[in-house]
Amino acid sequence: MNYTLKVADIRKETEDTVTLCFKQPGLKKVKYLAGQYLTLIFRINGRRYIRPYSFSSCPKVDSLLEITVKRVANGIVSNHINDVVRIGDSIEAMPPMGDFVFEEESNYTDVFFWGVGSGITPLISIIKYILTEKETVKIHLNYGNKNHETTIFRDQIQQLSIKYPDHLVVRNFHTKLFVDESHPHLIQGRIDQSKALQILDDKLDPNRCAHYICGPAGLKESVRMAIQHKYGFLANIFSEDFELIKDPKDFEDVHTQDILLEFDGTQYKLEVSKGKSVLETALNADIELPYSCQTGNCSTCKGKLIAGKVKMIGLSKERDDLAADEFLLCCTHPLTENVQISI
Repeated sequence: MNYTLKVADIRKETEDTVTLCFKQPGLKKVKYLAGQYLTLIFRINGRRYIRPYSFSSCPKVDSLLEITVKRVANGIVSNHINDVVRIGDSIEAMPPMGDFVFEEESNYTDVFFWGVGSGITPLISIIKYILTEKETVKIHLNYGNKNHETTIFRDQIQQLSIKYPDHLVVRNFHTKLFVDESHPHLIQGRIDQSKALQILDDKLDPNRCAHYICGPAGLKESVRMAIQHKYGFLANIFSEDFELIKDPKDFEDVHTQDILLEFDGTQYKLEVSKGKSVLETALNADIELPYSCQTGNCSTCKGKLIAGKVKMIGLSKERDDLAADEFLLCCTHPLTENVQISI
């Protein structure tokens, strides 16, 4: 069951980023975990758009439901949110989803957060949760931006550093700013493998450290390689993915094919171009299939294969909860001519 959320406030974080603050519904409250995301549904020029946005708020800490959206070049929804949405507007939202959350049963002593740009959004949510609920855990935030002005939550992070000086260490990486030695918390350049290696502490037990990564593929690769190099193994690494990573090699046996799609009692014949998923093709044909994350993390767009052969490409996490004939259409590509899918 979806929610209708009313915009109570809009906070401008940077020149191209805003935070939408929603009131909790009067009857059925929205329950979520720090680090999860909220999927918003918009009608723009007569077409439906669905976009997931991580919570930047934290349960029990923030009274309003907050999501933070950075403007994307040619991004229909992100530009709509930044330019058109106003206080008092009502927006439809799907129930919170996502498994990029803090492990409650863990015995971590230190948690490292690695983020770039808008990747800070779910990280700040989890950081606020740990600071208020896990007094024995130390947080290391490593956050990359162009400069001071583009740093989302700059003031909020500074306030948290002042409030929790013994539990929060912040390192800001600036790529467009000259940094001198008198500012040890500022590091020039992006977060690469060598800088990540310097941050990882030899004195800490790697089995009692966790790493939460949210940012581009290069950041994840740099951090993972640094951890592997420092400790000789990978453990307790969690990442949030906003986009599918597609390897051209995965498409070598994929060709443009016609498929039959059964949805809501209607059968559609679609031409799925090489490189386009079944979901993308259906949405471009104005077929309003259910979907949310578009990265293979949720099951909103799950369909059943009736005939033919297909394969999923770009899954960010292995899925062992799908039956042999179940596929996530955001990642699904036809391999044969006789593909028939029901959703």
